[in-house]
Amino acid sequence: MLTLHGSPISNYYNKVKLALLEKGVPFDEAYAATHSTDEAILGASPLGKIPFISTDRGALCESQPLLEWIEATWPQPPLLPADPFAAAKVRELTTFIDWHLEIVARQLYGPAFFGSAPLSEGNAARIRKQLEANIAAFKRLAKFSPYVAGDTFTQADCSAFNHLPLVAMATKAVFGQDLLAAAGIDHRAYTKLVGERPSAQKVVADRKAAQAKG
Repeated sequence: MLTLHGSPISNYYNKVKLALLEKGVPFDEAYAATHSTDEAILGASPLGKIPFISTDRGALCESQPLLEWIEATWPQPPLLPADPFAAAKVRELTTFIDWHLEIVARQLYGPAFFGSAPLSEGNAARIRKQLEANIAAFKRLAKFSPYVAGDTFTQADCSAFNHLPLVAMATKAVFGQDLLAAAGIDHRAYTKLVGERPSAQKVVADRKAAQAKG
């Protein structure tokens, strides 16, 4: 049996969980804290990052390789187009969402969500400038017609549904302005649309239950 390790509060954990649920893959869940020093966890995820999975063939870590393995192992229903170029465009968009939006915005999460000291004026200005440039680039790639990569739910939506609200909330908290909305990206309508899917409802319900437990 496949086991997904991590926390339902983690957006990258939920990126993988959403893909598994969309495909109807049977899996168990097991809690693992991020940056654990437990040797058993480091054997599966050498940096102690979540999510990772355990299978009868061994462990795998990093969210995007997990999605690629899931897609190859359970190709139906597809989360990538059959056409190689179209599939590459979905991967391109997913990379933008993960690395050029979420990872940059993650620098804001401490003061935005966890009570850390405010960023210095210079550091905040640097992050804002980078995010504004990256959001403009993302807007050139994203379609939202109605899904982020086009008319079909794909791997890019597994990232976008879980990351875009965090980017919006973090920028609002730190800068006083939702930089996605300021750039003309209607992420609320998009997340509402995806949120009507049973898989997304399960992800959100489990996240809220975990947050309620503290």
